Amino acid sequence: MEDRDRIGSVMDESDVDVEIRQTKAQPQYDHSRSSWSNGQCVLALPACSVINPKFDLSLCRAKLESEGFQIPVSDLEAPLRTALAVPSVKRFMVFNSALFHFIMAPVLYVVVWCAVFSSLHLFITLNNYWVLCLSVSLVSIFLTTAIIFVLHNRKKEININLDVRLIQVNERMVKHKLLVAVADWVQNCTGNMQLDFVYWDMSQCLRALTEALEERSFMENETQNKLKRKMSHLVVVTKVQAAEPEEDSSDVEPDSNEQRPLLSNEDRDRSASASQGDDAKVTTNYSLVPDASLPAQAKAYQLLLTYSAAYVRLLVSQQFSGMSHQHPRTRRNHCSTGPLCLCQYVKNKILR
Repeated sequence: MEDRDRIGSVMDESDVDVEIRQTKAQPQYDHSRSSWSNGQCVLALPACSVINPKFDLSLCRAKLESEGFQIPVSDLEAPLRTALAVPSVKRFMVFNSALFHFIMAPVLYVVVWCAVFSSLHLFITLNNYWVLCLSVSLVSIFLTTAIIFVLHNRKKEININLDVRLIQVNERMVKHKLLVAVADWVQNCTGNMQLDFVYWDMSQCLRALTEALEERSFMENETQNKLKRKMSHLVVVTKVQAAEPEEDSSDVEPDSNEQRPLLSNEDRDRSASASQGDDAKVTTNYSLVPDASLPAQAKAYQLLLTYSAAYVRLLVSQQFSGMSHQHPRTRRNHCSTGPLCLCQYVKNKILR
């Protein structure tokens, strides 16, 4: 799936400091807001339809305001519509949903059973017909279980088509101490897809992950190679203008990678004339691996935002519950509702 938003690099260290200062300096709009702790779900907005998943963002903004989070439209509704209202993204959400996998399981079993039976009965002759049917059933159950198990485990990884698109949303929402993700699961044979807003103060995780990267500064090359190896699949295909003025690009080239946000939206307001300029665009691949020249704090900030949506999705769907005995709560855990906080999740994913 192509992401038509231009991918930029992470902000430099000074920009990250400005973000943190702005977050800390923001007034508490409501006394109830100060009662939230990291990991608590502020709002869970269900999808209007399973076949055509969409969310009532106006209602979402009103409910957040009632909880004390006064978020402007430019930070909430606009980026969410850009990330989730694309028809191709909606189709992906349907076919990648837990309900679709739930329905697909018996269908897959029947298809595998018919395929195995039609293959074996031509080569194996048995006097007892039921022995052949039993053998085919056992093989079909094993193959179906293996396929469903693989699909289930893949849902625990970062989703390039959905989680990555929410990076630009979380980059804005983190200033309001919120993180966003789309989670879905099956309960009582019913699919539940919802847009979740989780309270999260990024400062503690940013400080802890920055310290972890600084401790590994003596083996910078090994750390960078590990990031490339574990994040090499995080490549976003975008469409950019084929021809750009060379003199303009040369003027801003030294600072462009440090001044642009993770996912910029500078071309988002040109949708009316986008169809006329499609022929002048070319596809370009952008990697989400932090650049080696970035300072430790900027790398930590980019890594936290990159995995923020995937972490929130696993947290609200309680897929960390089985890890509680493996990862007991420690003093470094900055999450009040789960065995792992965001920085610990990033460390386990890419630094170990």
